[in-house]
Amino acid sequence: MHSSVSAASLAAALARVATEVEAALEDLLPPVEGAEARLIEAMRYASLGGGKRLRAFLAMETAALFSVDRRCAARVGAAIEMVHAYSLVHDDLPAMDDDDLRRGKPSCHRAFDEATAILAGDALQTRAFEVLAEADTHSNPEARCELVAALALAAGARGMVGGQMIDMVSEGQALNAEQITRLHALKTGRLIQVSAEAGAILGRAASAQRHLLAAYGRDLGAAFQIADDLLDATGTTEETGKTAGKDEAAGKATLVSVLGVERARAQAEALADQAARHLECFGAKADLLRDLAGYVVSRRN
Repeated sequence: MHSSVSAASLAAALARVATEVEAALEDLLPPVEGAEARLIEAMRYASLGGGKRLRAFLAMETAALFSVDRRCAARVGAAIEMVHAYSLVHDDLPAMDDDDLRRGKPSCHRAFDEATAILAGDALQTRAFEVLAEADTHSNPEARCELVAALALAAGARGMVGGQMIDMVSEGQALNAEQITRLHALKTGRLIQVSAEAGAILGRAASAQRHLLAAYGRDLGAAFQIADDLLDATGTTEETGKTAGKDEAAGKATLVSVLGVERARAQAEALADQAARHLECFGAKADLLRDLAGYVVSRRN
């Protein structure tokens, strides 16, 4: 894969976005006094100080292609990260994946309690859409409506939540590669795809450019999920910050279990190459996004 910026500059860019999004989240989820203080504390616990901020990075870097104000882009990145955080809080619940560890620390229901974790997830999701609808996010109400509609579609029954349902009902079943690919496209891919699309919506880009960024996000999301499954199969809990070997233990079908490690890795690399090719029309401005595609398949956490 053509690499245009160094690994160090990609790492620096990822760190910069993480800092900006952290500040935006801090700003958008201030602590409160009073009876609901515990709820806000759980929301902050679930969304602050953790994760790679990959989705926010996509939103901010695609927005940068169209010279969008970084503070506006950071708000959108923060909103997407809130939806992502809510999904992880609910995924970890005993009724779902029943996981005690998330990002190297106790999952939300372990740090608080189940009822608080459920409410924190609910409140993070609604806060995300509130942020997107606010005038500070974009001066054009049409842009704000498009952001709301795109994120709702990606996160709902025809996207992330639908994927989680398929994941639950198919546990212990032998899925083929096509079924697994669809499950992952919904559960993980849609949110990554809309993150890449968000910058084009913010930048009021032509529909052709928006489609190219959506295609980039779709292929990147697919590569990312295979890489995640490879880490689950071959990484350690220390490396990944979450329970390793959990997919196999739960009888979950992954592309690694169907194709084997080598073929799955080759497919992830092919998808990352394909993702990068969607960015050709953006020239050197998209170098960080190109390199991100290589990074998602080579990462160790």
